Amino acid sequence: MTYSRSRTHNKEKSRRRSKTRLLLVVNGILLSCIVAVVLFIWKSNDDHKGPSPSGNSQAQSVASPSGSSDKSTSPESTDESTNSAPSSKTEEEGGYTEPEQQADKISLSFVGDILPAARVLELMKSNGFDYPFREAKATLEAADITAGNLETPITTRGTPALNKQYVFRGSAEAIPALKEAGFDFLSLANNHTLDYGWEGLSDTMDALDDAGLKHAGSGNDDREAFAPAYIESKGFTIGYVSVTRVVPEVSWKADRTHPGVAEAYSPDRAVAAIKEAKQNADIVVVMVHWGVEREDRPVSHQTDLAHRFVDAGADLVIGGHPHVLQGFEAYKGKWIAYSLGNFVFSTTSTKSSETGVLNAECSKDGACSLKFAPMFATNSQPAPMEDKEGKALLARLSALSYGVSVEEDGTIVARH
Repeated sequence: MTYSRSRTHNKEKSRRRSKTRLLLVVNGILLSCIVAVVLFIWKSNDDHKGPSPSGNSQAQSVASPSGSSDKSTSPESTDESTNSAPSSKTEEEGGYTEPEQQADKISLSFVGDILPAARVLELMKSNGFDYPFREAKATLEAADITAGNLETPITTRGTPALNKQYVFRGSAEAIPALKEAGFDFLSLANNHTLDYGWEGLSDTMDALDDAGLKHAGSGNDDREAFAPAYIESKGFTIGYVSVTRVVPEVSWKADRTHPGVAEAYSPDRAVAAIKEAKQNADIVVVMVHWGVEREDRPVSHQTDLAHRFVDAGADLVIGGHPHVLQGFEAYKGKWIAYSLGNFVFSTTSTKSSETGVLNAECSKDGACSLKFAPMFATNSQPAPMEDKEGKALLARLSALSYGVSVEEDGTIVARH
């Protein structure tokens, strides 16, 4: 089960209710003991006086409410019966809707790191909060479901993390712009979403929930952090698992009694989450933060984790964090994008400004075809590349890839 603000706010209430229930149970036991003693004394006196029909009737009437086994009149039985039967609205009740039409394929889009903070936030405030997405919006909206990595907390609270070179904080005003640009899912498992502690991260998840944006990779505990998020569209269920192998300090890792992010230093929990998603979804996507910044090629832990994730059931593995584009790999009929680089970010070089949108068209058996739309971000605003520059970038990505070729039109083809 993924993070829920209502569960967070209800935890303290639950603790108080537990204490109240304990007191009620103790008082109930004491009261039962008193009643039992009174009945025993009354019964002893009654036996001494001799049998009394009315006395037996009274005893039965006292014992009946607590000892009755008639479930048909029990409130608990009635509730259980009601909960076990799924409700369905009829057309007469005004809640009937036509079932969503199923399709043979679904289109999914992915981008790299998104940072509505720091210099980008200044540009958004001066040019409009939709500014970073204006030139890419048509591509983002074209997909049935679009996903990216949110590389900042969205909050006005919290304490900045210590001993970090960059500490980010974004504005809630940027969230509607993300939604309007076409985003449906954002990964929160990275090395910046806890820049302002748990207060900042919980505010971020609340803001995304309020906007109707799905997210994964963080929560009140490890159970929530590793829980897959599911999105349904066109008769498909897509499961998203988010993990990070870049964690600034141990306290950021979610565990059984501690909030935080889902980590992938040990792959076991991520593998378990992928297997869970595979049971519930048609397509399983893993969004993972990993690798070394500004490196063109993946390091060993990236390839090792990617293969483990596919072996566990992932259909698509989408990487981020290096801030530059890395190549693609076809592995056992599935696809790995080692890094989609920056998408909306405070870029510092030509290479970190090279970006794009990865489009996947998938069928229900998990088979996907890929195509990459090259873009270049000028002043944190990605836009489609000119033909010549785009072909040059695609050729470079083809040279960086493993077992695949990236064609001039962006189609990614597995080499046999």
